[in-house]
Amino acid sequence: MTVKDITLAIVGATGLVGKEILSILEERKFPLKKLVLLASKRSENTLMSYHGESIKVQALTPESFEGVDIALFSAGSSISEKYAPIAVNAGAVVVDNTSFFRMDPSVPLVVPEVNKHAIKNHNGIIANPNCSTAQLVMALKPIHDYAKIKRLVISTYQSVSGAGKEAMLELENHSRYLVQGSVAEPKEFAYPMPFNLIPQIDVFEDNGYTKEELKMINETQKILETEISITATAVRVPVFVSHSESVNIQTEKPVSPEKFRELLTAFQGVSVLDDIQEKAYPTPREVTGKDDVYVGRIRTDISQENTLECWIVADNLRKGAALNAVQIAEEFVKISANVA
Repeated sequence: MTVKDITLAIVGATGLVGKEILSILEERKFPLKKLVLLASKRSENTLMSYHGESIKVQALTPESFEGVDIALFSAGSSISEKYAPIAVNAGAVVVDNTSFFRMDPSVPLVVPEVNKHAIKNHNGIIANPNCSTAQLVMALKPIHDYAKIKRLVISTYQSVSGAGKEAMLELENHSRYLVQGSVAEPKEFAYPMPFNLIPQIDVFEDNGYTKEELKMINETQKILETEISITATAVRVPVFVSHSESVNIQTEKPVSPEKFRELLTAFQGVSVLDDIQEKAYPTPREVTGKDDVYVGRIRTDISQENTLECWIVADNLRKGAALNAVQIAEEFVKISANVA
């Protein structure tokens, strides 16, 4: 495979993340010979635009991966479970956005700015982390390299786009109903989402944590290749796009807020927005549509030694999913070109 003759497939092309992948491929001028758009049977023949050209969506079948070099999967865990091995057997390298392969020891879990070296260890499948994990490790990597993190306490404030298109529609419609004096029964959430906070994302496990919280804990440890002590609480908030995180970071040696800002500023893909005199700190509305992970409210924890507090915000559809997947594909292409 050379840079000029790549055939790339997007599985789940008509979903939120699939559409974002298509947009980012175009923005970043990803080198393609051919683009294959795959989705469910009900989306077959839908037309999608790429560089001014209309491309027809094809129904996903076991034969869809013939001649495909790279397949970006974003259609749910059950689809990845069934079709990712088929794609690999057909000769494709799979970048999977779902949770199915993330904790498989034989599958690298990658955020390119943090651990792109892991891509070389793939056996046909490379996993994209959970959206909340991806932005978290971007902010953690520089301080972990400098002072070694001992413990993390994380609270997330996650937008409804993380739950898909129907969840976004429910928030929009039910907000309108509520303002008009009507109430509608929630279908996508355990409680009504408008003007509310729901401290549950995914199902509860026997230990009282949700799957989402455990994903963050386990994936962070895998990506940073260390057994950091981590606890997390994941909360769904009535925001359409972009996840926010309040993170308490305890390190083995002291790190001043000034040093942390310096480390973050030097790290690719992270922007520091932290000036309390000017009320400058990241918010979901300002960050949506941007590629970087934004960090603010950096301060020393006055209750613990060697501990900092910070606020992390990123567009979960971009760095949390689509952008990271495209970046993995870009790094894979570079590695393949160098090997060749």
